[in-house]
Amino acid sequence: MSVQRRLNLGFAALVLLFVAFLVVQFAVGGRIHTDNEHRVARITGAWFANERVLQQMTDAETGIRGFQLTGDRSFLEPYVTGRNAALAALDEVAAGTRDDAVRTMLERERTVVYGWLNDYATPIATAGDTGVTDETAARGKQMFDELRLVNEAVGETINAELRADKKAGAGATRTVTTVSVLLLLAIVAVAYAVVRTARRHVLVPLARLGRTIRHLAEGDRSARAEPAGAEELRTVAEALNDLAAQTEELLAAEQARSARAGLRQAVAAELQDLREPTVSVQRIAELIGVAVGSGTVHCVLAIPGTGPVQVHWPAGVPELPEAMVSDLLTGGPGRVKDFGDGALGVTIGGDADCEAGYLRVSRPGTTEWSDGERRLLTGVGGAIERVLRQLTLQYRQARLITELRMLDHRKDVFIQTVTHELRTPLTSILGYTEMLTEDADDLSPMRKRSLSAIMRNAHRLHDTIADLVLLDRPEAGSEVSTEPLDLAEIAGTVHTELENAARAKELTVSFEAEECWVMGDRIQLQRALRKLMENAIKFTPSGGSVRCSLSAGEHSVSVAVTDTGIGIPAEDVPGLFTPFHRAGNAVDQAVQGPGLGLAIVRDIVTDHNGTIAVQSVVGRGSTFTLTLPAVTAPVPDALPDALTVG
Repeated sequence: MSVQRRLNLGFAALVLLFVAFLVVQFAVGGRIHTDNEHRVARITGAWFANERVLQQMTDAETGIRGFQLTGDRSFLEPYVTGRNAALAALDEVAAGTRDDAVRTMLERERTVVYGWLNDYATPIATAGDTGVTDETAARGKQMFDELRLVNEAVGETINAELRADKKAGAGATRTVTTVSVLLLLAIVAVAYAVVRTARRHVLVPLARLGRTIRHLAEGDRSARAEPAGAEELRTVAEALNDLAAQTEELLAAEQARSARAGLRQAVAAELQDLREPTVSVQRIAELIGVAVGSGTVHCVLAIPGTGPVQVHWPAGVPELPEAMVSDLLTGGPGRVKDFGDGALGVTIGGDADCEAGYLRVSRPGTTEWSDGERRLLTGVGGAIERVLRQLTLQYRQARLITELRMLDHRKDVFIQTVTHELRTPLTSILGYTEMLTEDADDLSPMRKRSLSAIMRNAHRLHDTIADLVLLDRPEAGSEVSTEPLDLAEIAGTVHTELENAARAKELTVSFEAEECWVMGDRIQLQRALRKLMENAIKFTPSGGSVRCSLSAGEHSVSVAVTDTGIGIPAEDVPGLFTPFHRAGNAVDQAVQGPGLGLAIVRDIVTDHNGTIAVQSVVGRGSTFTLTLPAVTAPVPDALPDALTVG
């Protein structure tokens, strides 16, 4: 039998024995251990359930006795609860045991329980008769004493089942341990035989091969192993000799791969610094020409923000014909083209993310290019294209950022201009309208209504201008003057101010509040609460309801404004706090408003380190919840000495 066959058989035996050991020790042993634990847990659960039977029946008996003594039917509640729990516990005991003796005793216990319930307790509880004869009471006590004895007997039987199960589990565990020890001894014996065989027929011959390998590693490429010994070792020696012969080829190939990788990295590094694009592209052409030993390099790269950069290497090389350039530029990204004069061209880019460019190399005296050289040029072209695409993306992003900043600046200028230009004539309109209103006694009803409409809409425009001014501020949190405030007092003021508006729409407005102290700006917080309440009133049809509730926790204060209005579609919720955003159903129903209120509320809440959330169902209403950090209520100043007592 050959050495390989003997070793294979030995290792196969080791694997089988080891697998058998794992199966016995962990699979079988683990299963036995798990089953033992499950059985013990089940039987233990049955034992505790049996204890609960007596406990619950005792509670039921106490309830019946209390009812007999007092006639109070409230004592029947523990009776009913204990009776139901005891019957459920009996079912748990039955589910947790597999022993026939326990089942027999359990049936006896069940009979005693039902006997006490049906013959003694249930007639008393049903008839409501508290005058029980001494004979009935004695019979009930005798039946309950029997229940205690039977319950104790069931518990002892369950304990006996538990002890028997533990004993059986311990026996199975000992069996598994014995088999595991025998398997380990067998593994040790087979391993010793395998090691002995390997040392005699493998290790010694391998030591000779090792010396040959060390010579090769030290640089002696002429070192060769002498094929000798077993057939397997002769095969190894021949393979080693073949490996030594191929080492030079592999080293040469590795050096070529390193050169290609270095060239790609050098080209990419040049493209990272494009302060002088022509110089950078010229260095790239020189790197490629030196790497492939070419005579000429023509290169055109489209640099983002600069445009096409055309270079030739070495200097003084004539330009390519236009037809050849057109062919290269229209070839598509990554196309490699062979020219009749032995030159090789690679197309770079040629789509919307990378303008077309090319790389063309030629060398005198040869028209053949190896696969490695083709891969080198293709890889360099791909590396250049990837960098150019990244640069294009960066250039577009920078340009987009600049445009967005310009638009934002124009927006700010527009808002400032509009608010300034509108405020002056609006002040005149309001002033003259108020003067006309003061002398409205001589006006006709139609003119009075017209003046009222002018005043109302002028105030609407004034509020919109004020909202625009409030929104036109730096994004970084604006400074607010803070003082301890009772948010409930502020909300109550807002509720009183808007009561007439709610009454005009026949809305039911409820207000619930407790002291909620926060640090904040009274005017800003009042504005935020007013806008939430105004929105609730505006978007709730006649006959609906609006509710404002405030609650204080240990660390935060919450304000919830709930209405039964038109609701907000789910697709409009993400942009709800964006300036000028209006829900689709509000636009469809022609509800007036510029869409600035909630954006202002969000800014005010953010300035106060708070949050705002919304929950809404279309057609059923919305709830806006505002949360702010809570503070301790301030201590009132001490009373004057003249008013103190004592």
